[in-house]
Amino acid sequence: MISTYLSHCNLSISEAVVAGQLAELDAYLDTHSLSATWSYQIPELGEGGSCSLFGNLQEAPFLLTDFVTCNSESEQQLSRLQTIAEYVKTATKIDWFGIYQARPAEGIQQLLKLAYYGAPSRPLFPITEAFAATSNNIQTYLSEQARVINNIPDYVAQGGEYYTCDPKVQAEVCLPLLNQQGECLGIIDAEAFEQECFDEYKLAVLVAACIRAIEYLPS
Repeated sequence: MISTYLSHCNLSISEAVVAGQLAELDAYLDTHSLSATWSYQIPELGEGGSCSLFGNLQEAPFLLTDFVTCNSESEQQLSRLQTIAEYVKTATKIDWFGIYQARPAEGIQQLLKLAYYGAPSRPLFPITEAFAATSNNIQTYLSEQARVINNIPDYVAQGGEYYTCDPKVQAEVCLPLLNQQGECLGIIDAEAFEQECFDEYKLAVLVAACIRAIEYLPS
């Protein structure tokens, strides 16, 4: 699975390092369990809903129950996803991490944030070519390729389009969530406030998170 995943998303890191991190994650999941998060604060969106207004939160929380049926199975699945997010936090110390699933939402297919830690961020990303022009999340989902940007200011200066939510973010990684058939069912997004943050070790942690997270996506 590790070799297939790395090849599919065109990521050049050691399979052995990923295997080690997968074992560490599994051990963590055996001994830790966080509660599922069914609601969270989200930022106001700018004109047309194209960008987040960082620091300005909507008064009402976002309710996952509007998009995912709440039952014992989904409770366990979201608990596992939140525990995976907590492992990423513990293992990497990066500043933000989220797990997204592609689901119908508000009449279109969107990436829905199921679990995360860090600053409040938008919960839904429309899966459209237009939105992909500025969103690494959507580009990753559509291309099924890893996107590693270790210096966002340089990336933007060289003409790269970038969707800014938190202006402190200096590096970002987006990876696809691939099932055993190689179908992309979602993505993970990881952000850091320092440049050149994502080395092989941190990327291996993120790949391990992807490989396990795919097992806990709700139906």
